[in-house]
Amino acid sequence: MAWFQVMLFVFALVLRSPLTEGKDPDFTSLITNQIQVQREIVNKHNELRRSVNPTGSDILKMEWSIQATTNAQKWANKCILEHSSKDDRKTNIRCGENLYMSTDPTLWSTVIQSWYNESEDFVYGVGAKPNSAVGHYTQLIWYSSFKVGCGIAYCPNQEILKYFYVCHYCPMGNNVMKKSTPYQQGTPCASCPNNCENGLCKSPLSLSSMLPWCNCHLNQKEKD
Repeated sequence: MAWFQVMLFVFALVLRSPLTEGKDPDFTSLITNQIQVQREIVNKHNELRRSVNPTGSDILKMEWSIQATTNAQKWANKCILEHSSKDDRKTNIRCGENLYMSTDPTLWSTVIQSWYNESEDFVYGVGAKPNSAVGHYTQLIWYSSFKVGCGIAYCPNQEILKYFYVCHYCPMGNNVMKKSTPYQQGTPCASCPNNCENGLCKSPLSLSSMLPWCNCHLNQKEKD
């Protein structure tokens, strides 16, 4: 009887452990209200945006967005594990969205790299290879999406995929009319020779000062 009571006590401790509540250090170190996490996410995006092949002449440098982060975190907290509506990710403009689900806490750099790896199934000027999905990649490197905000949630009610990652990109990319050319091919910063930083065009101070050809992008036909 004493042995049975001890086992019940141990079992109760396991059920209440920080690991099963999503409070383990591996998870809390990924929460995006931390400056170092924001920096990791932005730097990884910019690293990958610089590395596109063929090179791009008009790709904007990414920066962190508090508004986009708020929306991304709100959606992550719902633990629905599917795309949000366009209204759920709207700031002063409409934003795109990338999602990732995992069984265990995964580094943000690994998550973002997994989206970029879809480039293996993408041919510039043609689009996705047959039976391939590349929307995470094209949104990640979309030339005019210069603000990013992300959130993560622990979803205990999900049977397997308990960690839910959400990133919002503003303005949204994946224009269905331009999805095979998510940026202008050319020498890095050729489109912004006086506004270049390490191979990427510096982010505009406002949408009205964005690259001239972005006006059509903001009024584009959209696709989730």
